[in-house]
Amino acid sequence: MPTIGVKRDLLFEALGTKYTDDEFQQLCFRFGLELDEVTTEKQMLTREQGDEAAGVAHASEEIIYRIDIPANRYDLLCLEGLATSLLVFQGKITPPTFELCEPEGKRQILKILPETAKVRPYAVAAVLRGIDFTQSRYDSFIDLQDKLHQNICRKRSLVSIGTHDLDSVQGPFRYEACSPKDISFIPLNQSKIMNGYELMEFYSNHTQLKHYLSIIRDSPVYPVIYDANDVVLSLPPIINGNHSKISLNTKNVFIEITATDLTKAKVVLDTIVCMFSIHCQTKFSVEPCDVIQPDGTVVTYPELTVRQEVISTNKTNKIIGIQETPEKIAEMLTRMYLKAEKMADEDSIQVSVPPTRHDIIHNCDIYEDVAIAHGYNNIRKSLPSFMHIAKQYPLNKLTEQLREQIAQACFTEVLTFTLCSRDDVGRKLNKNVDNITAVHISNPKTLEFQIVRTTLLPGLLKTLAANRKMPLPLKLFEISDVVITDDGSEVGARNERRLCAINCNKAAGFEVVHGLMDRVMQLLEVPWKSSNNTTSTTTGYWLQAIDDETYFPGRCASIMYNNVAIGKIGVLHPTVLQAFELTTPCSVMEFNIEPFV
Repeated sequence: MPTIGVKRDLLFEALGTKYTDDEFQQLCFRFGLELDEVTTEKQMLTREQGDEAAGVAHASEEIIYRIDIPANRYDLLCLEGLATSLLVFQGKITPPTFELCEPEGKRQILKILPETAKVRPYAVAAVLRGIDFTQSRYDSFIDLQDKLHQNICRKRSLVSIGTHDLDSVQGPFRYEACSPKDISFIPLNQSKIMNGYELMEFYSNHTQLKHYLSIIRDSPVYPVIYDANDVVLSLPPIINGNHSKISLNTKNVFIEITATDLTKAKVVLDTIVCMFSIHCQTKFSVEPCDVIQPDGTVVTYPELTVRQEVISTNKTNKIIGIQETPEKIAEMLTRMYLKAEKMADEDSIQVSVPPTRHDIIHNCDIYEDVAIAHGYNNIRKSLPSFMHIAKQYPLNKLTEQLREQIAQACFTEVLTFTLCSRDDVGRKLNKNVDNITAVHISNPKTLEFQIVRTTLLPGLLKTLAANRKMPLPLKLFEISDVVITDDGSEVGARNERRLCAINCNKAAGFEVVHGLMDRVMQLLEVPWKSSNNTTSTTTGYWLQAIDDETYFPGRCASIMYNNVAIGKIGVLHPTVLQAFELTTPCSVMEFNIEPFV
C-alpha cells in the first residue's frame, strides 16, 4: 500500500476548509483511507538520516500528512487527485468530465519505428496545453510520476514516463531503437554530452537511477525519442534530455510514455492527464496526439474512455447488507466519483466509470464503493443465515496430541525439509527411484531439492548425521506430510500424514521403537491383535514379517491395521547407515496416522 505525503496547508486550501487532525482523520476514514502520520519534513529527515544529516537544519517545519492509499487507486497518488476526490465525496463538487480538446493547428505526432519491438515496443502520448505551474504544483507533478514509476510501472520495467516542455522541441516526434554508441545527448541537469555507453557508466553509482540501468543495459539497442530536429527528448526508461526539461515557466507539456505493457501505459497516461488537467487554461481538457504504429495504423491517445456498467439495486443491497433505494445508491456512487443514475426498470442503476477509476474492473468493485459511501460502521450487524462453528481440523488435532505424548516418551521432535534429493529416497535407501511414486521437481535449483519426500526417514537420518557427536542414545521423531503420486487425485498427487521415529544407540534397540508404537496404539485405543487371521472380526494391529531393501534381512515387518499395511518397523540395513554417514545401529518405525482420525 503506497503512502503519499501532502502538505497540510496546501491540502486544506484545495479543499476550501480547515480541519483539525482528528476531523481530517475521520474524513479519511469515511472515504476508505487512513491518515498514517502527522509529521514535518524536518522530522522525517531526522528519523531517516539522523540529526547530523546535511539539510536537516534547513528542512521545513510545515505540517505534512502521510496518508495510506490503496495500491489500485492511482488517482489518489497526488494532492490534485486526492483533493478532487474528497470534494466529490463530500458533495461539494460534481465529478468532472474530461474532454479531448483539438489544438488550433495540427495534432502532435509520435511515430513508432519497427526496431523498438526489440526492446520496448509500445508508446502513447498527450499534451497538456496552457498549464499553470507553481512550485507546489511542479513538485506534485514530479512526485506523481515517481509514485507511478514505483507502483503500476513496476520500477519502470513495464512503463516509463517522460514529460517535456513542448515549446522547446518541435514535432513530429519519432520513437526508435538505436545502438548505444549512436545515441548522443545531454542528460537531464547535466552539461556534458554522453552516448549510451557513457551514460550507463556515469549513472552506475547514482542513488536512484542505478536501479533502472539493468532494464536496457544488455540490450543491443536502446529506446530513444527524437523530435523533428533530431533533438533527444528521452532515453527511456533511464532519463530525459536536458534540452526539453520542464520548469515553472513551462506552459505546454508533452507527455510521452513507453512501455512493454500497452494497457498499463494507457492507465498511466490517463492518470497523469486527468490529475493535472485541472491546472490547464481550459480545465479538464487534454490535447490528443496521434501515434503512428509500426504497421502504419494511427491510434489517438489518450483514450479517456468512460465505461458504462449496470448494477442491480436488489443485488447491491443483498451483498452489502443494507436496504437503500436506487436513488440513494446512485447518489452514493456519484460521491465516490462514479456518476450514476436510476434506469427505467426501477431496479437497475447505470454507472459511468471515468478514466480516473481504472481500479473498477468488476461490479464487485462498484458494490465496495457503495459500502464505503454508506459507511461500514453504519451497516447493521447480523448473524448470517447459516452458521459455521469453527473447530480444529481433526488430523491436525490428532497430530498435536501425538506430538505431546511422544515427546513425553523421551523422543525429541525434529522438523525436516519437505524436499530432498533423488538419492535420499532412492539409492541411499537401497531402492530404485524410478520405481517410487514420487513427485519430481522439473527445474530444481540444487541437488538437495529434486523431489518431494515420500518418506520421513531420510530427514531423520540426516538429522542424526548432523548430531552424531551428541551422547547416545539419540531418539528422534517427526509427524509431517509426505507426498505420493495418485492418478485418482485432481492434481495427480496427495498428501499423507505420517509418524516416523528412530532410535540410535550402541545396539539397534528394536524394542524401543516397538514400545513407542505400542504406546501410540494405546493412546489411539487400538488393541493388539494376537492373530493375523484376516477372517477375525476383531479390530486391531499386528506385525507381519516382510523383506525390504532398506532394513536388515529378517528384521523388518509391516504394521497392519484392519488387514491393511499402514507402515513399517525394523532395523536399518548397514549400507543405509553408511550412505548417511552413520556408524551406530538404528531401529525405525514409520506409519500413516490418517486411518485413525
